[in-house]
Amino acid sequence: MNNKYYKRSKISEAKFRQLIRYFAMDLTATNTAKLTGLSRRSVTDIYGRLRGKIVEWSIREAPLEGTIEVDESYFGPKRIPGKRGRGAGGKTIVFGIFKRRGNVYTEIVPDAKKKTLQRVIRGKIDLRSVIHSDGWPGYNGLVDVGYDKHYRVKHGGDEFARGNQHINGIESFWSFAKRRLTQFNGVPKHTFFLHLKETEFRFNHRNNNLYNILLKLLREDPL
Repeated sequence: MNNKYYKRSKISEAKFRQLIRYFAMDLTATNTAKLTGLSRRSVTDIYGRLRGKIVEWSIREAPLEGTIEVDESYFGPKRIPGKRGRGAGGKTIVFGIFKRRGNVYTEIVPDAKKKTLQRVIRGKIDLRSVIHSDGWPGYNGLVDVGYDKHYRVKHGGDEFARGNQHINGIESFWSFAKRRLTQFNGVPKHTFFLHLKETEFRFNHRNNNLYNILLKLLREDPL
């Protein structure tokens, strides 16, 4: 069956566009299956393929440049015995980079150590950028490695903004991500990365028609 969005598909193009519309509306695979008449297994498979494409599209993005905010956040069960905050046991650590009035980039990291965070920073942020962070030691030395300027707010001292110096943008993304992911009633660790990158993609296109964006990208790079 000819379907320019999905190679070797047994689903008609019209039915596939309907599915993409429901995906853009952020409906679950179960609800999309009910509305389209497709099996839940088929919808789940296509949703997984779509998320895989979204990861590929994210990787192709150019490094971020300009006024940049960096921060980490921790995803997982709310109540875990032991350590809290940075390094909390059982949590998935996500590092985020946000360009003000622009896009966000996220990456799962094994820890919040300086070496780990700066590896991501140097790979995804142009050296001409001005970086804003909190006071975490993992961000020490950014000017020494070539970044133009680095401003910090010290959350530990109840300081959350000093004029234009803040990380409110990336913190807004964390709120958006955690609020969105609650609809899945817990995301398995083996699929968390795909859901995270989908959330990033949705945030980056928050002011666009996501349905049209997806169809355009899939015409250029079909499943």
